[in-house]
Amino acid sequence: MDKTYKIGNREFTLDHDKAEAAFAAKKVINGRQTMTFNLLPLKYQWAYDLYRTMKANHWEPEDIQMQKDVEQWRSAEVSQNERWIIMMGIGYFSAAEGIVGDNVQHVVRELVTAPELKLVLGRHAHEENIHADSLLYMISSLGINPHECEAMFEQIPTIVRKNEFVTKHSNNLRRDLDLTKLENKQLLAKNIFVFGQCMEGTQFYGLFGMILSLYRQNKFPGIGQMFRYTLRDESNHIEVFRNLFMDLIEENPEIWTQEFREDLVETMREGVALEKEFIRDCLPVNAVGLSSEEFEQYTDYIADRRLAGCGLPVLNPGVTNPLPWLAEMMDVRKEQNFFEGKVTDYQKSSALANCSDDDL
Repeated sequence: MDKTYKIGNREFTLDHDKAEAAFAAKKVINGRQTMTFNLLPLKYQWAYDLYRTMKANHWEPEDIQMQKDVEQWRSAEVSQNERWIIMMGIGYFSAAEGIVGDNVQHVVRELVTAPELKLVLGRHAHEENIHADSLLYMISSLGINPHECEAMFEQIPTIVRKNEFVTKHSNNLRRDLDLTKLENKQLLAKNIFVFGQCMEGTQFYGLFGMILSLYRQNKFPGIGQMFRYTLRDESNHIEVFRNLFMDLIEENPEIWTQEFREDLVETMREGVALEKEFIRDCLPVNAVGLSSEEFEQYTDYIADRRLAGCGLPVLNPGVTNPLPWLAEMMDVRKEQNFFEGKVTDYQKSSALANCSDDDL
């Protein structure tokens, strides 16, 4: 029913059917095009809820103190193997975070049409900027030559191959696309799957585990803290892209062919193989309580959780988590400041708890 407002001698009638039609025209892709950023009424409530959670989790690298890390880096307290893990972490993520942020901002966000989806993707891209900034903070604090980091992501073959694996799924969308065509819908769906479930959801987790294992041994506490906050952010990013993927499929069921599903599973298999090669570069020798075999099994475990979360068959039925302690590292709502002993809380009381053991 239309609604009329009488203000003085004037009347304003709101067309109910037109408003309902505008809401129905909200879609992941090929939806109502508008220059206005009108979020209401929300159609994708999950997107707004995750945006609110992500915003409440805001953190800045400079809030984390690095004195202990610098002391350890310059001392004999840590081994060359442990420094190598940190170098590989900085070398890989200094490239990877930028690749993810660029794809979110300039590919996926450009192609979706519902405003609330653009809202949460904008926050996602902003958090990738924070992660990239945290890596600069680590590099400058430790006094690492930034040219070495650039050389690592351009010259270490396993890093190059991981980056090429994802960028090929981004580059083929950087042109005018007719998203009414099935093949282009599938290109976008695969991009969302690769970046959300294969890259951020699986390929990031090996190094997260290694660095947090050092943190667990009271080594590099500042870096470990930044990676804990980053990991909490990543669990939200995985969920953003998983929900986006599932809604895209629901609205465009013709995408979900048997051939397409098999292609996604094989793509995850390729991503896992690349990650295992990379893990062996990070841990060329088993040391400091870490073994490459455990992290390779952990990669299988994580990959299967990502596949199952998207309704796809797993690669390693029955594989178990060899690193259950990682779930404990996710509880970062309240942390004790390393040097001043004051409590810092990046999780505002209004936000929902956003990490669980299911993310690990």
